[in-house]
Amino acid sequence: MNFNRRNFIRSASVLAALTISEMQALAAKSQIVNGGKVIEDNDEVYWHNVRQLFPLSKEWTYLNNGTFGPSPYPVIEAVHNAMIDQDTMGNYGGYDSTPGKLAKFVGANDDEIALTRNVTEGINIACWGVPLQKGDEVILTTHEHVGNAMPWMTRQKIDGIIVKKYTPGATADETLNRIAALITKKTKVIATPHIPCTQGQVLPIKQICKLAKDKGIMSLIDGAHGAGMMTLNLHDMGCDTYASCCHKWMLGPKGTGFLYVRKEFQDTLRPHYGGAGTDNGKWDLMTDPVTISDYAPSAHRYYGGTQANSLYAGVNAAIDFIETIGQANIYNRIKFLGKYTQDRLLEFGNKVELLTPTEAKSRCAVNGFKIKGVDYHKFYELCSDQKIRIRAVPENGLNSLRVSTHIYNNTAEVDMLMALIKKSV
Repeated sequence: MNFNRRNFIRSASVLAALTISEMQALAAKSQIVNGGKVIEDNDEVYWHNVRQLFPLSKEWTYLNNGTFGPSPYPVIEAVHNAMIDQDTMGNYGGYDSTPGKLAKFVGANDDEIALTRNVTEGINIACWGVPLQKGDEVILTTHEHVGNAMPWMTRQKIDGIIVKKYTPGATADETLNRIAALITKKTKVIATPHIPCTQGQVLPIKQICKLAKDKGIMSLIDGAHGAGMMTLNLHDMGCDTYASCCHKWMLGPKGTGFLYVRKEFQDTLRPHYGGAGTDNGKWDLMTDPVTISDYAPSAHRYYGGTQANSLYAGVNAAIDFIETIGQANIYNRIKFLGKYTQDRLLEFGNKVELLTPTEAKSRCAVNGFKIKGVDYHKFYELCSDQKIRIRAVPENGLNSLRVSTHIYNNTAEVDMLMALIKKSV
């Protein structure tokens, strides 16, 4: 559902106290349903009111959603209520609805979703589960987060696989060509990020997955920045696995994530650890030798044991929050802010190097840049001193800066960062 701006409650104190159900009731009362009026990406009154749903400090300018997205009050309330309910009544479980809710949100089936604590856990499940032999090749980028680099580099050290890498191009076509040029008969996996953490470039992921499929190569995607930033349809994307989290663009509780494993790929991806729920209920320690007939007929085979009920209640609330505003509205708003940031950075000419492509389909909410003649870490510290939160990017020797904006941000906050850059160049 989408909010009608004129019927949207203006009072911050009332707004902050709204639950998800109350937000949906408000939307229903306003007779705004899916397919209704689109919220304009530059409707600052509407987005200011959305900002009031977040407990962000007014003393700080938070431009680092790429690290984690602050949760709005309805998500925090859902976590609190679920924990109180569980610890008061002694209820066990309660997170069984989350895989199905996540599946609908990302265009998958509920038996294709494994709950994880973060992207790194999902990547490790995929990395160590695929059957690889010494000499098999895996393709990464030169812009990897440690969470996607370290598992594959460790497997190279232990199993003797070969890690190859490419640097994303300035356009989607150039990126695709660079990947294709690396493929040999020994290439078994393309393990690329959907959106690299370093500079936020949106890679042509559907085309990459099709290239992999056409070549008989597995596609294992680091989707840390996909879920919540843009509308996902993982079936249409065509990947074999997609590891993501709920604490960045989904604005959910920290320590929550998921791994999508395509149904037909589950017989290929071996479970390497498990517990309650991993099996199909027919394991037996009393036989000699001990036996397990099969794993769970779903992605539940990749995780097991007690899950954080209250945190996943927060994930459910985060999805409701996003869908109440509208994923398309959120995408348009953050892409608007991303382009505004790019345009302001480009105004500095050769004094600032923009690392993120300007091609429309290759950019969204994250921008990487360098300030000529200015140490990146010193500028990062200067920002902290001025209570502006951005990210320093030391990964792979890039030594750059990153700014990432979400629906709680506005152009005035971006302008504050630009004023600081202007003083530094």
